[in-house]
Amino acid sequence: MPRRSKSTELLDFEIVFYEKLLQAYPDFIDALLPLGTAYTRRGLYEKGLAIDLKLTHLRGDDPMTWYNLACSYSLLKRVDDAMSSLRRSFELGYTDVRHLQQDPDLVTLRQSQQYRQFLEAFASTAAAKASPPPPAGPASAPPPA
Repeated sequence: MPRRSKSTELLDFEIVFYEKLLQAYPDFIDALLPLGTAYTRRGLYEKGLAIDLKLTHLRGDDPMTWYNLACSYSLLKRVDDAMSSLRRSFELGYTDVRHLQQDPDLVTLRQSQQYRQFLEAFASTAAAKASPPPPAGPASAPPPA
């Protein structure tokens, strides 16, 4: 039997630790967040998805929670669900497009046509918001006397 690496052992320890903590405190967000990350790093994508779904119920107005859910769906090749979660993340205020374009968890999603369309729509909306309003028309001259 091959020996596990130190990093794998530490990751497994982390998972066991947070799972036990959540047995006593099932809605403890400060344990759910790192457990979801640990599951994903370990390749346990279905378990990571379950954590992310729970977090969206506990923190439904947090854009990062929805972003992480999009990542979980993308890792499981569930593109429609990933896109829906990513849209929700942006609706709640997520705007880090640079990170979005480099996040390895979103590779599957980035290959989809709907992702490209969404990004184009977001870019044009952001540009419209950033551009100054058109100048006001000329001030009306007083009527001739």
